[in-house]
Amino acid sequence: MVALYLLDPQQKTPLQQWQFDNQSLIRIGRSPDNNIVLNDLMVSRYHLELQHVPTGHQSAWYLTNRGTNGTFLDGILVTHSLVADNSIIQLARGGPLLRFQLDTPGNIAVTSSLRCDHIGNLPNSLFCVRCGQPLTVLRQIRQYQVLRILGQGGMGTTYLAWDATKTIAGPPQLLVLKEMNADMAKIAKARELFEREARTLATLQHPGIPQYYDFFLQDGKKYLAMELIHGQDLERRVLERGPVTPAQAIAWMLQTCDVVDYLHTQEPPLIHRDIKPANLLVRRADNHIVVLDFGAVKESSTAPGTRIGAEGFAAPEQERGQPLIQSDLYAVGATLIFLLTGETPFKFLKQRGTGYHFDVSRVPTITPQLRRVIERATEPNPSDRYATATELATALKSAS
Repeated sequence: MVALYLLDPQQKTPLQQWQFDNQSLIRIGRSPDNNIVLNDLMVSRYHLELQHVPTGHQSAWYLTNRGTNGTFLDGILVTHSLVADNSIIQLARGGPLLRFQLDTPGNIAVTSSLRCDHIGNLPNSLFCVRCGQPLTVLRQIRQYQVLRILGQGGMGTTYLAWDATKTIAGPPQLLVLKEMNADMAKIAKARELFEREARTLATLQHPGIPQYYDFFLQDGKKYLAMELIHGQDLERRVLERGPVTPAQAIAWMLQTCDVVDYLHTQEPPLIHRDIKPANLLVRRADNHIVVLDFGAVKESSTAPGTRIGAEGFAAPEQERGQPLIQSDLYAVGATLIFLLTGETPFKFLKQRGTGYHFDVSRVPTITPQLRRVIERATEPNPSDRYATATELATALKSAS
């Protein structure tokens, strides 16, 4: 076993510890995907690596510096070096101090009496740059420490939280914790939607869908823990910045089609039923779409249900409680209209014969080819639309 301790810079007493039983490579830096995350501006995103190298009957650990500001081993600036038991590693001159120990720690222990004064943190910081602990904990729900309220609505409250059990042998795990109001839990339909989202997410694995972590009941309230996606939803993005270019709109809808196709090819097929700009998040890391809100998901083989979906984005048959997989494609077409115009699709609804069609012929940024794709995706009759998300994606590529 290897143990590393974050030390108080003055007293050299331990503030936090990490233990690794079977790890052969330990990465340390500011990026959240390191094994040890140190939120200090002097620390590089990927500052150093500790690698276990077997040497005969013994073993050794080697340090490799990858940080811009350098790494000091027992006060000496190093690039590559063997690390001895009880060595002190400093990330940058004046940066965080780590004590490295082999086997079971003996003479060092982290006790509850040790407290960091949290000096030197920037405003709105979540974690202390010195000890790595949260600066403010609003409440604790099981092992989840609530750091901030992300949103509140009729169904409940969404929190930014972190899993306190992940502080050993891994980075702090920030996540979204959705809390269902106790009053809403008494309403059968609301309870069904909340539980459905948890059940659905637990069965899905796709980079465009938030990862499921946990679902539990606590003090009469239900909670869903899921992956935190850093980004901005398309509704807010367009309202703040205006319409996007056709190339960008098509790129985002191609990514949405990929997620929708994944849902539609499950067994049995799943219909999202609530594809709309507010439920499509642009992930900041790669500018890719992540589809949110799976409370309305419905198996295509089940009986007709109640009307669910946003006005202007829900297909006519979905308005009647009879959604099909083509209903999600209709919503993709309506979302394209919003992205390209910054206006609600309602503005472009025109009566044609006995039904209503979207008419975007006067929008200068929409080419005739792209207009035909939107019109076919949003045909009132599902049989006149594209049959699959893959077929819609192929048409979008041709229109780009």
